[in-house]
Amino acid sequence: MKIAVLPGDGIGPEIVTEAVKVLNALGESFEMETAPVGGAGYEAKGHPLPEDTLKLAKEADAILFGSVGDWKYDTLARELRPEQAILGLRKHLSLFANLRPAICYPELTEASSLKPEIIAGLNILIVRELNGDIYFGTPKGIRTATDGLFPGTREGFDTMRYSEPEVERIAHVAFQAAQKRHKRVCSVDKSNVLETSQLWREVMTRIAKEYPDVELSHMYVDNAAMQLVKAPKAFDVVVTGNLFGDILSDEASMLTGSIGMLPSASLDKDNKGLYEPSHGSAPDIAGKGIANPLATILSAAMMLRYSLGKAEQANRIEAAVQKVLAQGYRTGDIKTAGCQLVGTKEMGEAVLKAL
Repeated sequence: MKIAVLPGDGIGPEIVTEAVKVLNALGESFEMETAPVGGAGYEAKGHPLPEDTLKLAKEADAILFGSVGDWKYDTLARELRPEQAILGLRKHLSLFANLRPAICYPELTEASSLKPEIIAGLNILIVRELNGDIYFGTPKGIRTATDGLFPGTREGFDTMRYSEPEVERIAHVAFQAAQKRHKRVCSVDKSNVLETSQLWREVMTRIAKEYPDVELSHMYVDNAAMQLVKAPKAFDVVVTGNLFGDILSDEASMLTGSIGMLPSASLDKDNKGLYEPSHGSAPDIAGKGIANPLATILSAAMMLRYSLGKAEQANRIEAAVQKVLAQGYRTGDIKTAGCQLVGTKEMGEAVLKAL
């Protein structure tokens, strides 16, 4: 089984290093090949997604991804910025389904910004569509306005769009995930305002008839954002579009204590996927050895479960992470009173020992 290892920028190389150590400790015969991506890709090859890196990603059975981005690249043309690497991989590999579990481990209840009675036992799954919506819709750009309130001035414009097949395939992912959980799907949209969302809701309602054992509910995105803070455990599986999912999944990550705890999987129709922590590259702490590697380690566990058919090994990693938390080890983002503060490498070594 071949794994493409794409560490990227900022804290990416540090956290990916710890995840690779964990994978190597499993005793499996993984073939791992590393390639530059993001700002590192631009520095090495003049493009955030070099041809060799894309070729490796296509050939691999799964991709372990760190993070991309750094402020020093903000002056580059948009097509050369590090973030285009992850967008390009999603597009070229047809990674349309993003799975982001938000789990509040009992040991991290105090690290959440919410009261323990609201957050204890939280275990929700956000299913985000990745290939459509306003991020990929055309036309887009900057132009001189010919109408509106201020004709003759510069305006930016983007296009939000979804086709029925795009909504259908993410709906199936959400309903099938719910069948393995608590059989509840909440579809989040803004159908009272957006034509795109009206189509989204119509398709979700139609596909729900194929899953009579799953309860479907609908919620406007602004209300969903409020309910995630007010009563997060009322949700089981949340399915939504690219833009809304981007925002809601980051909100959900903070319910767990830190975005440093949130893994993710981006899958194609055959469950080949890219696995990455939900947080960014954090260039302000890069190289300091203080980043939390657990989201990346948990992403590696998701990779074993969804793409490599190694559910037992995935369970081992997740159990090791929970044991380390129970032992009181904490990086700075999840530190609470009475716990032992450790760095990136020390946290990785603790997981290895528990494994």
